[in-house]
Amino acid sequence: MSSKTITRADLSEAVYQEVGLSRNESAELVETVLDEIAENLITGDNVKISSFGSFVVRDKGGRIGRNPKTGEEVPIEPRRVLVFRPSQVLKDRVSGLNKS
Repeated sequence: MSSKTITRADLSEAVYQEVGLSRNESAELVETVLDEIAENLITGDNVKISSFGSFVVRDKGGRIGRNPKTGEEVPIEPRRVLVFRPSQVLKDRVSGLNKS
């Protein structure tokens, strides 16, 4: 299994290679898309990318947790969490069922 992490620069380079925009235009396009996704998630909207997956912001309520080392009860504050659910198309491609 590869441990390579894809960076913004890698995405920009892929856009440059595939679409033919200049490197600067490719970088701006990637930044614009990522900023748009982030802004929608910040405002609480869900983001669905067809054949890729959905990003959903969930509100988790407060609860009482436990420190596993000491056993002491600790309050956990309510918070918002980001959840990604991959599409079935992505799941199939990752598992090798669809080599598109």
